[in-house]
Amino acid sequence: MTRTELATRRIPVRGLTLSVADAGPGNGPLTLLLHGFPETWWGWRHQIGPLAAAGLRVVAPDQRGYGLSSRPEGIAAYHLDCLAGDVVGLADALGHDRFRVVGHDWGGVVAWWVAARYPDRLDRMAILNAPHPDLFGAYARRHPSQALRSLYVGLFQLPVLPEALLSAGDGAALRRALTQSSRPGAFSTEDLDRYAVAWRRPGALTAMLNWYRALRLPREPAPGPIRPPVLVLWGERDTALERGLAAASLRLCAQGAVRSFPHATHWLQHEEPEAVNEALIGFLTASAASQV
Repeated sequence: MTRTELATRRIPVRGLTLSVADAGPGNGPLTLLLHGFPETWWGWRHQIGPLAAAGLRVVAPDQRGYGLSSRPEGIAAYHLDCLAGDVVGLADALGHDRFRVVGHDWGGVVAWWVAARYPDRLDRMAILNAPHPDLFGAYARRHPSQALRSLYVGLFQLPVLPEALLSAGDGAALRRALTQSSRPGAFSTEDLDRYAVAWRRPGALTAMLNWYRALRLPREPAPGPIRPPVLVLWGERDTALERGLAAASLRLCAQGAVRSFPHATHWLQHEEPEAVNEALIGFLTASAASQV
């Protein structure tokens, strides 16, 4: 297979089913694109084609709880260990021992954890506006401004109420959250309508919120520094995450680099797709022996 056009399909992964968008040559390096809250694989619509054209086998799943993928019940099903296990399980299902991963927002948090727990499976990893999960709590305690930005996480811990707020008006609050925290034009009406279809699916909002609720569950810290090469891309106008998190995360890596986007927000892959794609292609297509 030497295609760059996109196909969607469903793949059994460790007792679940993940819906994925798939493009690129079948013999290209497997590159998994992990979306964040409250998106689906559609969050990578600007990246999939260019990365596939560069020779990468690109697979962008709806992560568990999202879109057309399985939604297991209960908060424990969304523990970070389970989310990272899905990524490795997807690579296994696709027949790849080693792979590359790109993660944004919650997808970036999962990517960090894959690199921490399964370093021998990763060739390299790119992160877009997502902190290493082991440092976020301590960083917020030292930086009250970050704690204020993260108050919504506390709201999401409540039962029932967040679902009611986020579902009202066909996802009006989520639509506003996306448009008001991004540059004008980053999300079209068609984009938001597509996401709203996913949010309306039975149990979807509870599953999406359970990613946040599972943060309170016990978790062992990462066993050591992140070993695979890391590229962090950071939109400096992020209203949810301070840019200091990028440098703090990089200090937990054996080798890595940060590239800042001064005029981009949290949604940099939507706002500056050409620059993001150029950075990702240069990094992801480098040989395993190349440094960041």
